[in-house]
Amino acid sequence: MTMTIAMAGKGGTGKTTIAGLLVRFLLKKGVKPILAVDADANANLNEVLGLKVESTLGDAREGLKDGVPAGMTRDLYMEYKVQESLVESEGYDLVVMGRPEGPGCYCHANTLLSRYMERLCENYRVVVMDNEAGMEHISRLLARRADILLIISDSTQRGIQAAKRIRDLTRELKLDIKKDYLIINRVNNELPHRVKDSVDSAGLNLAGCVPEDDLISRYDIEGRPFAELPDDAGSVQALNGIFETIVNP
Repeated sequence: MTMTIAMAGKGGTGKTTIAGLLVRFLLKKGVKPILAVDADANANLNEVLGLKVESTLGDAREGLKDGVPAGMTRDLYMEYKVQESLVESEGYDLVVMGRPEGPGCYCHANTLLSRYMERLCENYRVVVMDNEAGMEHISRLLARRADILLIISDSTQRGIQAAKRIRDLTRELKLDIKKDYLIINRVNNELPHRVKDSVDSAGLNLAGCVPEDDLISRYDIEGRPFAELPDDAGSVQALNGIFETIVNP
């Protein structure tokens, strides 16, 4: 059965970086095939993984709204566009959802897209979904089912409160999420006691902390994929330890 792992959290916390390093971790563990899904309107998971994207599922939605080529049904067109949008790599594929929808009705397009995405996901052992910032994707039920929800925060009180709101909303909407964990990213030295107290009082399930890593900043400046970080990088070691504990596909 396919395992789905989804990311959530406020902007700027490193969700995309962690999603990419999770794909790297799974591949090194021999877990494949993997489908990486970039559901962020500001898509850059491909840059973390070092892949080039030619088309997105947003293009497929636009095509359905404007009409399909002669001789094709809408179902066949959507199936073709979903397959066309897949970026294949060794052991995993990437699909990018694309930009937000423009004017017009996308109801039928979204229904078909959801149907084919569900069918597509069944072909993979693990699906790693990088979502947009905040709670919009949850309230729109884009991540309505997940075996693991990783809520990413920084080591601030506002970040922890945002994480709590995300966790609470998933429960309010009765989403099918089996387990949720908090990962606190970019921690300098130790987690401040007041932040730790806020995590405890919010009832968040802290999986671990990831240290501030100068290598990530260097790779970002140089435009190098984070998936190529060395195994002894502090962020990679911390995340691998967290993933070893909570991810068991």
